[in-house]
Amino acid sequence: MSGRKNICFITATPEAYHAQRLAEGIFTQCEKYGYNVAVFASMISISFYFKDYANGEKNIYELPDFSRFDGIIFDNISLVSDNDTTFAEKVCRRATQEAVAPVLGIGIPIGDIPTLYSNNDEMFRELCRHAINVHGCKKLCLLTGMKDNTEAESRLGIMLDEIKKCGLTVADEHIIYGDFWYTSGKKLADDIADGSISMPDAVIAASDHMAIGLIEELNVKGIRVPEDIRVLGFEAVQEGALGKITLTSIESNFAKVGADAVDRIRAVIEPSEELSPYIPKTKKMMYLGKSCGCDPDIERTLEKLRASLYLKTRNYSSALFMDDIDIGLLMENYIPEDLTASQTPEECIERIHNSTFIIAPFENFSLCLREDWLENDSAETGYPKRMKLVLAKSNCGETDFCNSISSVSFNTSEMLPQMFEEHESPYVYYFSAVHFGEKTLGYAVLQRKLSDSRYFNLVYRNWLRFVNNALEMARSKNSYKMMSYHDKMTGLLNRRGMYDEYQKMWRAKRDGDKVFACVIDMDSLKHINDTYGHQEGDIAITAISRAIREITADNELSVRAGGDEFYIIGIGEYDNDGFEKRKADFYNIIEGINEELGKPYTVTASLGSAFGEQSDMDRLDSLILEADEEMYRCKMKRKMNRG
Repeated sequence: MSGRKNICFITATPEAYHAQRLAEGIFTQCEKYGYNVAVFASMISISFYFKDYANGEKNIYELPDFSRFDGIIFDNISLVSDNDTTFAEKVCRRATQEAVAPVLGIGIPIGDIPTLYSNNDEMFRELCRHAINVHGCKKLCLLTGMKDNTEAESRLGIMLDEIKKCGLTVADEHIIYGDFWYTSGKKLADDIADGSISMPDAVIAASDHMAIGLIEELNVKGIRVPEDIRVLGFEAVQEGALGKITLTSIESNFAKVGADAVDRIRAVIEPSEELSPYIPKTKKMMYLGKSCGCDPDIERTLEKLRASLYLKTRNYSSALFMDDIDIGLLMENYIPEDLTASQTPEECIERIHNSTFIIAPFENFSLCLREDWLENDSAETGYPKRMKLVLAKSNCGETDFCNSISSVSFNTSEMLPQMFEEHESPYVYYFSAVHFGEKTLGYAVLQRKLSDSRYFNLVYRNWLRFVNNALEMARSKNSYKMMSYHDKMTGLLNRRGMYDEYQKMWRAKRDGDKVFACVIDMDSLKHINDTYGHQEGDIAITAISRAIREITADNELSVRAGGDEFYIIGIGEYDNDGFEKRKADFYNIIEGINEELGKPYTVTASLGSAFGEQSDMDRLDSLILEADEEMYRCKMKRKMNRG
């Protein structure tokens, strides 16, 4: 067990700007202090419109065993939707019940856990000063988030205070509540265009997305930006730099609050250790654009443009490959087609293993699936008590496999056993749900250096979507195959399944192995059907299949060949003495089943066997005929003994 501390970070949409800024502060401090970070995150917003998919993503929050962490940080802003704190309260409640370490929330108070608030005061004040002092705006409109939302009210209060310090006031009609999303900006544009709200000199939006929505809709309405209205935003997201009218905005200070949360935890769990405060990179947090009338920051626009380009062909050098992995590379490798072309679950997992190059850089990638993932067809909340590591891909010389032989089962409470092992340096472990709609298949874990957080982007999210779909298709194909290869009543192989599985056994045979065939024919099935009904006949057939399963070795096949006839097929070491013992075991088992059933009839069967050299595939059919003849002689002998 490692002596390294482990911090749990609960968030959503980890590729989004807000989560990335928080992660920057958390990861920076954890790297200083030598702490691991485990990130549990839905890859989409928890209020995503496709509810089945959203529920499948949210299942990841059922995974963490909070008692195993030295500190837990909740990004409550991302876990609250439309002022509805129900989901966040549920997860936080479980954390406080399980955890023996500090639990902190960020941005929005949830329950009784201590809450840290982002200190973006100076950012919003600078936006106000820029509009007033640089552009001479006097009639300001403030667009914030939901009414009574802690973060929205805080941002609004800061702006009102700074505007008052500048000797101005804001009219009530120009204090607008929204939802931090494009829709709020579009609605404000409609209200300005139809005269419901008088036209201001400038609008300062508490999120870039609202500002972008406003600019787009004002343009549709024929209101010019910045000539008629200047627009400023907050958070400096990529979309703001890529519009026809580039957005003036300022970065958030969420990295600082994330870092402060780690320091608060360190002060509790290691009180004797020194703190190394996080110093924000404040030199260039304000980005100018056309939306306020300033000359745009061309260098930043080009940087964001390069990051968002979809290139069909790239001239990658080995030195630049890791920095240049983008959505174009993901799509132009036809990874979805390659994964879904898998014919078996094993092949699917192997192809997933081979495609992990697209999510570089990483130290290790792990795919953990339910032990019953191929059979489970229900939408369950949470994970079973046991999971199986079915794939491990390592770029640092650790465990690497993608076959069922090497797969490892472990208690789900361990989440990822190697996370708690000793490593030379701290890492971040991203835990993400693997699912199809609401159907939970398992989860994936991406292990990276703490300094590589910038690479967590839409490539990984979409690659995981491809993995989800491929696993479900492999599961479905396997299910159809199982249905076509197995007898529905007994679950034993049918003839088609027998020949397919026998081919695999044949390819794996060893020198000196013999082919073995046992034919079991049920006695008196017609009598049972005619006297007691076909339902009782089915019970009798199922009883025979139970006994056959029990005497079938792990390297053998049990088959319902049709009606009341069954086979056991194997390749290995066989002799007559072994079969006689197995026959005796069969009759003992059947006797016990008869006592258990308590029916007015007796379930029994006759057995015959044959084994011979493994000359060729056709030898199986001839051996079955030999075993069938031996079974018939056994049946006649048993009838004579009873007569």
